Amino acid sequence: MQTPLDDLSEAEVLDRASACARSVREAEVELLVLAQHWAVMHSAERLDPQQRRLPGREQARRYGGEGVAEVTEFAAAELGARIGLTTWAAARLIGDAQDLHHRHPALWARVQALEVRASYARHVVTKTRELSRAEAAHVDAEVAESADGRIPWTRFEALVAGKVASAAPAIAREKEERAKKARFAKIIGRPEHGMASFLIRADVATITRIDRAVSAHATTLQAALPDEPGALREDDEARTDERSVTIDDRRVLAALQLTTGTTEPGAADVGPRVDLVVHLDGRDQVELDEHGRPLEAVARLEGHGPVTRAWVRDTLGPHARFTIRPVLDLAHQAPVDAYEIPARHRRAVRLLSPADTFPYGSCTSEHLQVDHTDPHGRGGPSKIGNYGPLTTSHHRLKTHGQWQVRQPFPGIHLWRDPHGATYLVDHTGTRPLGQQAGAPPPPPRRPTSTFEIYRPDIQLVLDPAA
Repeated sequence: MQTPLDDLSEAEVLDRASACARSVREAEVELLVLAQHWAVMHSAERLDPQQRRLPGREQARRYGGEGVAEVTEFAAAELGARIGLTTWAAARLIGDAQDLHHRHPALWARVQALEVRASYARHVVTKTRELSRAEAAHVDAEVAESADGRIPWTRFEALVAGKVASAAPAIAREKEERAKKARFAKIIGRPEHGMASFLIRADVATITRIDRAVSAHATTLQAALPDEPGALREDDEARTDERSVTIDDRRVLAALQLTTGTTEPGAADVGPRVDLVVHLDGRDQVELDEHGRPLEAVARLEGHGPVTRAWVRDTLGPHARFTIRPVLDLAHQAPVDAYEIPARHRRAVRLLSPADTFPYGSCTSEHLQVDHTDPHGRGGPSKIGNYGPLTTSHHRLKTHGQWQVRQPFPGIHLWRDPHGATYLVDHTGTRPLGQQAGAPPPPPRRPTSTFEIYRPDIQLVLDPAA
C-alpha cells in the first residue's frame, strides 16, 4: 500500500514522480513491441488471393519503409479501437514499430533500454520512411546518440533533417521540387471562439510582396482608423481596450479589402456573398447557474465550433443578413424505398452524427459516405435511424470485415470488433464498453462469401457486468 501523499517528503514525491515517468516509458516500449507483433500476426500471407481480387475486399498495406513486410489492411482498425486511437494513428504506430525493429537497430536498442523516448525515435522513422534500408540505417547511426534528449527538440529536428538530406540528397532535392508546387491559400487549423486563420503558402518572394502590399494599405487606413485612446502599440503584450484599433486590426482590414478589390477606408463589408450556418437551440427559457445568475446562451457555427449568442449578435450582426429556417425534424423524416439517400436525409444525418461513426473516427468531411447500418440489400430501410456516415475505408471494413454494428436509437451506434469488444459511438464521441461476455470467436479469416462475413443472426447484446 502506497504512503498517502500528505505524508510524503519532497524527496519522496520526486521519487514517486520519477517512477511514474519510468512506467510511462516502459509502457510506450511495450506498446511498440505489441504493435510489431500485431503486424507479424496480420501478415499479408493470411489473405485469400481469390478474395483480394473482389471489389472492396481487404488488401495488404505497407505502413513502414523499404524492407518492411506488408500488413492486412483491417488490422490497424482493430488495434486502434482497442487502444483508443483512430485507424490512421494505429497504422502509423504499426509502421513506426516495424521500422524501429527492422530499419533502426541503434535507436531501437536505446528505446528498449529507456535511454531514448519513443516520441524521438518515432520522429526519426517517420522522416526516413522514404529512404532505402541502407540510407535509413545511416541516419539511425548518426542520430541515435543525440536522441536521448541531450539537445533541445528544435535542434534535434534540425539534426535529423540534415542527416536525412545528406543520406539521400536525391530525395531531398525531389522534396524541394514538390515544395515549390505546394502552393495554397486556405483556412487552416480548427477555429475557436469565433476566430479562424487563413494561411498563404508560396515562395519567399511572393510572400514578401503580399506582406508589403498589406503593410502599405494598412498605413493608408490609419488616417480613417487612427489608434484610439488606450490602444496599445504593435509590440505591446496585451490589449487593454477591446474597442481600440491596432496595427493588426488595420492589417486584417487591409488584407480583406485587397482580396475583395475594395480599397476605400472603412469598406469592410464589400466582397463575395458568404453563407454561414448558425445553429441555435430555440429555447426561450434562460438557464441559470448554481448561483441563480443567467447563463450565456451558446450557438454552434457550422464548421467552426461553439460561439456565444453575444458573439453572433456583436460580430456577425453588423455585417450579416440572417435567414431563419426551422430545425429539421429528425424524428419524422419519412423513409424512402430507394437505396440512394435523399438530400434531406443526408442533412439530418449530418446533424445527428457530425463525424465518422466508426470507433474513434475523426473525419468530419462533408463527403463522408452515408452507410445503411442494416444493409439495404438485406431489407434495411432508407430512413433516419439506419444511417451512419463512414469513411470509405471504414465502410469497406464494415462490409467486408468481421465488425458488427447496430443502431438501437437514431445516432447511437454500437460496434463490436471481431474479438468481442464493444464500443458506443454517438455525437459526443466514442466510449469503450469492454469485452462482451460470451462473445463468439471471430469468424474465419478466409470467407468464401459475403454472407460469412456479415452475420445478421448474431445479435449485439450488451452485458451490464462486462
